[in-house]
Amino acid sequence: MGTLTGANLISRIQDTLQDTTGVRWVSAELLRYINDAQREVVNFKPASAADHSNIQLATGTEQSIPDVAMSLIKVVRNMSATGGSATGGRTIRLVDVDILDSMEPDWHSASVTGDATHGSIIKHYVYDQDDPRRFYVYPGVKSGSNAYVELVTARSPTDLSATSSTIYIDDVYGNALIDYVLFRCYMKDSEFAGNAQRASQHYQLFMNSVSTGVSASNLINPNFDRFKQNIVPPPTQEIGV
Repeated sequence: MGTLTGANLISRIQDTLQDTTGVRWVSAELLRYINDAQREVVNFKPASAADHSNIQLATGTEQSIPDVAMSLIKVVRNMSATGGSATGGRTIRLVDVDILDSMEPDWHSASVTGDATHGSIIKHYVYDQDDPRRFYVYPGVKSGSNAYVELVTARSPTDLSATSSTIYIDDVYGNALIDYVLFRCYMKDSEFAGNAQRASQHYQLFMNSVSTGVSASNLINPNFDRFKQNIVPPPTQEIGV
């Protein structure tokens, strides 16, 4: 969570709008635009609202992410429970569904579950970005057993309820939020000369800020250079491992 408040952003926005007393654009309206801006940032860059959580899995293979989340980023590992004192277990790897289907066509069947030694320890997961609120695990969770995993999800940003509230995403996105709000403000008054162009310029600045952040994140990604140079081999697709 960031430290910038609604008031911090609104002050900068009003300076640009030359409306420092909030006559044309009142604070309540700008606050609504800030909340919209947060959702837009997360929509384009889910990692900006990344959150770790431990969940208990449902029986079978089909699973759902928590209600507060927008989409799945990663399934990390098996856990002993959902609480803060839970301990980590075996890592869980993403696999291609076509490979899993070809090697174990009946993997969704209730009879294809963890063995007697490992119980409901999850080895792999499958994710379809076109169905962002669901994922599937292998082996499926046995009926009557408990299975817990750690997830990384993109959470829906919490709206600022007052100008004193802080933004949900990191402060580094402050400029992007400002440009999005200015885009909305100028679009509202687009019938006035030049405002449609100003709106377009600020939306482009917003998009540039978000997309540049995506590119820059690769530069500080510890895995980026190693995978690029093939120092670390890609993970095997073996299903039984």
